[in-house]
Amino acid sequence: MTYEEIKNNEAINTYIRHADASLSALGYTEHSFAHVTTVAETAGYILETLGYSQHDVELAKIAGYMHDLGNLVNRVEHSQSGAVMAFRILDKLNMPPDDIATIVTAIGNHDEGTGVAVNAVSAALILADKSDVRRSRVRNAEDAKTDIHDRVNYSVIKSKLKINEEKTLIKLKLSVDTRMGSVMDYFEIFLGRMIMCRKAAEKLGLDFKLIINEQQLI
Repeated sequence: MTYEEIKNNEAINTYIRHADASLSALGYTEHSFAHVTTVAETAGYILETLGYSQHDVELAKIAGYMHDLGNLVNRVEHSQSGAVMAFRILDKLNMPPDDIATIVTAIGNHDEGTGVAVNAVSAALILADKSDVRRSRVRNAEDAKTDIHDRVNYSVIKSKLKINEEKTLIKLKLSVDTRMGSVMDYFEIFLGRMIMCRKAAEKLGLDFKLIINEQQLI
């Protein structure tokens, strides 16, 4: 079972569309194909850069693509419900149990409320998911004036997650338009996520640095 096969699975894509529709109705940022594809590719980049096997890279990409399925059930505890959904889907597709276990564990541990980076795939998924902050995830620019989550996302003009050549450090670099949202706004919303990223990086043997407008903050 490959990442490309998962991306082309119409049932999975239907669940992603419906999950994002539910979040849209609740006023949440975009969690559709742009987000899950970005997370999948970033998770794969992390493990590939660190020298993990191509098989592990594929598992990270699959986990990234499927990680938000649980929003179809409810936003609350969506990592756990998504893990159960992923188990059923992948089991029906006859994926080997070892691979299912790795993916389900990663999905079930990706949310900052309860998640822990228990293995390399889950660590890569956490870093990839929490680093996807960008203006284009805001559905309505007018909402950014009143909602702090939208304001923080809308203020991020550019974001980049990169591992250094020595493979000792992973940096999340953000360019923030402070006319739209302050650095303090970012920390008010995302401090827990950044702490989770630091712990996930440690699981991969990396230091985590957050740089906003060329200033190192973590």
